[in-house]
Amino acid sequence: MSATAESKTKFEVASLDEMEPAPQHEGRLRKHVRSELGILGFGINAYGTTKADVPVIREHDESSPWSNGHEELYVVVSGHATFTVDGEEIDAPAGTLVFVADRNATRGAVATRKGTRVLAIGGTPGEAYRISAGEASGDWYAHYEAKQYEEGLAVLEATLRDYPGNPFLYYNIACCESLLGRRDEALEHLKIALASHEPFVELARDDRDLDPVRDDPRFEKLVA
Repeated sequence: MSATAESKTKFEVASLDEMEPAPQHEGRLRKHVRSELGILGFGINAYGTTKADVPVIREHDESSPWSNGHEELYVVVSGHATFTVDGEEIDAPAGTLVFVADRNATRGAVATRKGTRVLAIGGTPGEAYRISAGEASGDWYAHYEAKQYEEGLAVLEATLRDYPGNPFLYYNIACCESLLGRRDEALEHLKIALASHEPFVELARDDRDLDPVRDDPRFEKLVA
């Protein structure tokens, strides 16, 4: 980092090659550009692949409760990808920009060349940038993977104070409570999550985390 004493203007210089990647599934890599550089005004991350024919941008939309309803701009920095936006395929060699304004549009990209890298930049029109509930609660998952359900629950509950009513948080709170044997709390929070986000109903029907409450008539009613 460098700064000029006169103006107090600060700037950062970084290299995607030198940023530590967070491994994802199927040879996909994620680099946390926004948090690495301390960016507060917009969302930006970099995604890459260690091989061809794997997703470089997972298929998703921006209408889910763990996202922010962003407009998104994707910039293919290196390699080659095929984007699909609401069923329409887009050939995207290095230098291609794909802008998706519709939060409900399903989008994703598959790397057709090893070493493909894509920048994803997002923001909500007319609103100050705020990280999503999914990112804000990101630490809970490491606790969940380690079966530290109390610690994971604490992260989710703390995040809920900043994102009140968020069904993504309520759903995962219910899962942690279920695994901790807190049947009544789990079912109450699951009820809130399913009422707020209907797609969670189908997820709950087969979610192993909810096995401890599955025999409860209240659960059967919720997922009916």
